[in-house]
Amino acid sequence: MAVAALVAWVVTALGGFVMLARWISHGGLRQQHVGPTRFPAGLVFGHFGLAAAGLVLWIAYLLADIDQLAWAAFVVLLPVALLGFAMFARWTGARRRGAVGVAAGGTGAAAGAEPAEQALPVPVVVAHGVFAVATVVLVLLAALSA
Repeated sequence: MAVAALVAWVVTALGGFVMLARWISHGGLRQQHVGPTRFPAGLVFGHFGLAAAGLVLWIAYLLADIDQLAWAAFVVLLPVALLGFAMFARWTGARRRGAVGVAAGGTGAAAGAEPAEQALPVPVVVAHGVFAVATVVLVLLAALSA
C-alpha cells in the first residue's frame, strides 16, 4: 500500500509539473499584477511546495519506517488537497466564463488576454485530480496500517 501511494504521488507530481510549466510559460507569473489570471502565485506555489514537502516526508517514511512520518505526510496532504480543490474550482469557473464570453461573441477575458490557466490541458488536469485523490486515500490507508 505504501509503495502504491508513492507511485500515485509521483504520477500526480508529474502532472503537476506539466501544469506548472504550462502556467508559467503562458504568463501566469506576469499576469499576477497586470493580467486576468485567477491563480495567485501564492496559491500555486503553496500547493506545489506543500505537496513536495509531503512527498519528501513519505519517502522518509518508506526509508526509515517511522509511523509518525506517515501521519505527518497525510496531515500535509490535507491543505495540499484543499489548495488543489481551490485551484480546480477557479479553473472550472474561468473555463465556464470563457466559454460563455466566446459564445456571446467576446474574447472571454479582459483586454483580449487569456488567463494562463486556460492553457492547462484538460486531460492532465483530470488525471492530476484523479491521481491526487488516489494518493490521499492510499496514504491514509497506509498510515492506518502503519
